[in-house]
Amino acid sequence: MIRLIVLDNPRLAQAFIDYMASRNIQVDMMPEGGGSFALWLRKAEDQLETEAELKHFLANPNDRKYHAASWDMAETRKSKFKYHTPSMLEMVKAKAGPFTLLIMFTGIVVFALQQIGLGRQVFSYMHFPAVAEQHWQLWRWFSHALLHFSVMHIVFNMLWWWQLGGDIEQRLGSGKLLQIFAFSALLSGAGQFWVEGANFGGLSGVVYALLGYIWVLGTRVPEKGLILPKSIVGFMLVWLVLGYVQPYMAIANTAHLVGLLSGVAFGFKDSRSK
Repeated sequence: MIRLIVLDNPRLAQAFIDYMASRNIQVDMMPEGGGSFALWLRKAEDQLETEAELKHFLANPNDRKYHAASWDMAETRKSKFKYHTPSMLEMVKAKAGPFTLLIMFTGIVVFALQQIGLGRQVFSYMHFPAVAEQHWQLWRWFSHALLHFSVMHIVFNMLWWWQLGGDIEQRLGSGKLLQIFAFSALLSGAGQFWVEGANFGGLSGVVYALLGYIWVLGTRVPEKGLILPKSIVGFMLVWLVLGYVQPYMAIANTAHLVGLLSGVAFGFKDSRSK
């Protein structure tokens, strides 16, 4: 299955589903949370035709042919049409490209090693370069992003990486996601080290870079297909602010902020060179 787009209007989405069904192309709708719904294409061989029609639909959602298809398909839908629920594996594969999956797999393996008594050794080998002799150990400038210190920490980061990174990789390719990962891991890690030292880790600085990148690109170049609901942007920005004001959790706030700014800068660069 191929994830096409996320919409916040299920009635509108159903009109597109009905129209594609009238052309014998099966598109399914699944809830994404927060009032949003994802459209999933069943067969890869229908992707080009479906994406071309989706582009026309987004530009002209009130076209009479979509309303006519909904009326024509109404009776059929009541008796025969059923939503298909993709399996978890289908959903992960459909949204995540090879680099998205590689980072998820590596992060999970690293976390598992930390949980079986190797936490000190893993951290010692992967933390941000803290002394002069470590500056030439180039992996350290990026590997700190793969360190996580609790189940909530890794689940939160990996879900957002899958959601945001998967969108970027599907629309713009693995190379672009790799660039953003490397750029934001380097800058967010350097910023956090400058403020508090090397005792940190996690993918959240990169996640905030992905947020900033999609936010800018979706606003300035919406035809790229990278759109974030305002509710998600608002939630992540509120979480960023809460990190600075809450006194209970140790949060790499500088990494979050620098990551966000690096993603915004990368987004402006790419939107100007479209």
